[in-house]
Amino acid sequence: MKKIRVLMSKIGLDGHEVGAKVVSAMLREAGMEVVYLGKFQTPEMILVAAIEEGVDVIGISCQTPNHVRWIPKLMGLLKEEGLNDMVVLVGGIIPDPYPAELKAVGVDLVFGPGTMSADIVSAINTLVAEKVEAVNS
Repeated sequence: MKKIRVLMSKIGLDGHEVGAKVVSAMLREAGMEVVYLGKFQTPEMILVAAIEEGVDVIGISCQTPNHVRWIPKLMGLLKEEGLNDMVVLVGGIIPDPYPAELKAVGVDLVFGPGTMSADIVSAINTLVAEKVEAVNS
């Protein structure tokens, strides 16, 4: 069985990367392959890395309001490239009404502080399986 490949990144000028590193380590412990891009990434840099690395999932960690500007741009770039089957997850400090706005532009799930590791792993496994099934149908 193919391992799920996850691209984890910070976006924009958000330098708070502890959460992204913790989630990256947790996903590796769950048997996933994780490519960690680090902080200060642009949507274009994330898109290129996702294509080059052949990932199944893009995980973006946000601790600042960067998500308001950059996530919709990333989703637009993914759509332009025909990568509608890419699972995109966003986690961090994302107050209402932004989770609903992110989902409206195509983000699959938004995780807030305190989300349990098992819930993140389960969500990724489920979403990747659903998207693979949809592509193969």
